[in-house]
Amino acid sequence: MTAVATIPTTPAGPAAWQGRSGLGSRLHDVVVLTRRNLVHILREPMQLSDVTVQPILFTMLFIYVLGSGVPIAGGSYKEFAVAGLLALNLTTSSMGTAVGLSTDLTTGVIDRFRTLPMWRASVLVGRTLADLLSAAVCVLFVMVSGLAIGWRPHASAPSIIGAFAVVLFFTYALSWACACLGIVAKGPESGASLGLIVLFPLAFVSNALVPTRGMPAWLRDVADWNPVSAVTAAVRDLFGNPNPSAAIHVWPMQHPVLASLAWSVGILAVFAPLAAYLFRRRTTE
Repeated sequence: MTAVATIPTTPAGPAAWQGRSGLGSRLHDVVVLTRRNLVHILREPMQLSDVTVQPILFTMLFIYVLGSGVPIAGGSYKEFAVAGLLALNLTTSSMGTAVGLSTDLTTGVIDRFRTLPMWRASVLVGRTLADLLSAAVCVLFVMVSGLAIGWRPHASAPSIIGAFAVVLFFTYALSWACACLGIVAKGPESGASLGLIVLFPLAFVSNALVPTRGMPAWLRDVADWNPVSAVTAAVRDLFGNPNPSAAIHVWPMQHPVLASLAWSVGILAVFAPLAAYLFRRRTTE
């Protein structure tokens, strides 16, 4: 009699995603995926150029090119611009989430994950958390660059920490919107292009680099209600730096911290579930 050995097979397809349940298991999956993304960055440090080299270049270029031509009442352009550079760099670097997620989707990595008993959403959460840590590196480089050229905050330590928390929370929310772009993109190049089309107008049509009072009326209204403008104004207030937007009588400029938190919560509430839905649909096709 011949014995037939049965080789257990690894579950594949959508059912494998549901192999782990419980908060502890899901947290473990998130930690593993976050660590994976960080290891990839360590192996290819140039991935961090948008949060290390770019902040230094932007600080030097904008401070010394625009600084002499933009008068700021109540302070210097350096003190005005650093909060804007912080918001600008973090907004534009958020496209890294779209590129990274699109790369994973097009190189077959996600197909391997589908064979593992892991929480499906851990791929998205791990990606956004890794990008949040990259954003913290960007904050560090912007602050060091600002201090090197003479910028100084004029506020208490809790207020300065609050400024960092506001801008990082907004960046984390924005990374979920970029995750949606990465999922619908056909490849990393189109993900980067989509991110560029969306994020650059969002970053530059704002009060980040210049006061909005000199803009045409229709554009000024757009800029004053832009979430990047709210975040920038909030950071300036919390740093104790000049904030000309405080004289503008629209709600986000009168209550910038509250407006920033509202925008961040709103973006997260819309795009986190949407990213999960789009990811589930794409990975079950």
